Amino acid sequence: MTREAAMLGPSERFAHMAGTLPEKLYAQMALIRRFEERLLELFELGDLFGTTHCYIGQEADAVGVLNHLRRGDVVFSNHRCHGHFIVYADRPDLLMGELMGKAGGIVGGRGGSQHICHDDFYSNGVQGGIAPNAVGMALAEKMKGTDATTTVFLGDGTLGEGVVYEALNMASLWSAPILFVVEDNRWAQSTPVERELAGDMVARARAFGIEAGEIATTDAELLHAHFAPIVAKVRETQRPHFEVIHTYRLCHHSKSDDMRPEDEVARRRLDDPLPLLQSRLLPEVAERLEAEAAA
Repeated sequence: MTREAAMLGPSERFAHMAGTLPEKLYAQMALIRRFEERLLELFELGDLFGTTHCYIGQEADAVGVLNHLRRGDVVFSNHRCHGHFIVYADRPDLLMGELMGKAGGIVGGRGGSQHICHDDFYSNGVQGGIAPNAVGMALAEKMKGTDATTTVFLGDGTLGEGVVYEALNMASLWSAPILFVVEDNRWAQSTPVERELAGDMVARARAFGIEAGEIATTDAELLHAHFAPIVAKVRETQRPHFEVIHTYRLCHHSKSDDMRPEDEVARRRLDDPLPLLQSRLLPEVAERLEAEAAA
């Protein structure tokens, strides 16, 4: 990446990418997919240690949301942060270095897979623990008089953490310009969402006076169009918003612990966001973008 590109935010960098909208979205998703696949290969070879939580199947969420953010906008991610970071920073090299414990990694090889700090991007593996930090950051930017937004990524399982509701309450009370994105991938590790959450996810946020909605798709173009007005409204009104993406992860919870029914996973592979978008590209274009992602 050039020095000039490094100074750009996700939306500015996305605007400078060559190609049509589907081509640009596919290029980013293919990069995330290949990165995660390579990561799992390295674990199998014994070249990486510990654990990791891959983003395979959820790539459309990251490209749909983060490509609307500007430089100076803040992102808080979680244990499944690789896809978010790659779209935010476009530095898979730094991320791989971090995962391999190298001094040239994002935080000198000390943070590993889950604990990253880079410019205005932060991630933490403690479920829900990032939510109050994100609200505080959003409020700080508002008090400084910037028009920066803060985006925090949560999972369906994280909605079982009480601190999330404290964060929602304060975000509404303080009118913080924050976007809560819940990636509902239907499983909290080994527990299906039907056995972990009662009631309606969206209604939980609305109870705090926060505008909220939901979308059920793995179509990157639809998600990109869906989140454009949401991010713009958070920036303009300086008010919080809560949006649920009903999605599905196609990989294990972490590197080797899948307990979901095999027929369910096989059925949901039909919703894989990459083939869905690939079908709208010329074969030679898709092949070129995949080769670039694998380089």
